[in-house]
Amino acid sequence: MLEEVIIAGFGGQGLMLMGRLLAYAGMLEGRKVAWMPSYGPEMRGGTANCTVIISSDEIASPVVPYPKTVIAMNKPSLDKFESTIQEDGLIVVNKSLIDKEVERDDVNVLKIPANDIADELGNLRVANMVALGAYIKKSGVLKLETIFKALEKALAGKNPKIIELNKVALKKGAEVS
Repeated sequence: MLEEVIIAGFGGQGLMLMGRLLAYAGMLEGRKVAWMPSYGPEMRGGTANCTVIISSDEIASPVVPYPKTVIAMNKPSLDKFESTIQEDGLIVVNKSLIDKEVERDDVNVLKIPANDIADELGNLRVANMVALGAYIKKSGVLKLETIFKALEKALAGKNPKIIELNKVALKKGAEVS
């Protein structure tokens, strides 16, 4: 089993948290993992991204030029990574912010209104969890319950209501995928 994911969007959309949750959940399920964030000027409103690899075998390099999956939370990220996805790969599109159609016909596309669902839940900051829940359900790479455990660990010490809201957002994303 090998899953290579690039999560991309605007700095501040919670992309790094999504990646950390995937990596930690992969560890909890006994897999080998790598997580590589991309920081720099992107944090000031441009595109930011992170790479996550989940594997049953050793991981030789955290660099992923041709990912199996891209989670694109904004249009510049879709523009940047659409051409790199493996044939028969998956593009998760935040259709709340991306009005462009995916041009490739050799990949699977999952359109999720992540920001709209987060807004309905009362907090736009959980749009990342909506997209992550949809990806988890569609890919089947990890169990949603394991993501919940990783979330509790990552947000330990935070307001329990925030943790519960993130869990609800994950579930909502899984429901619409």
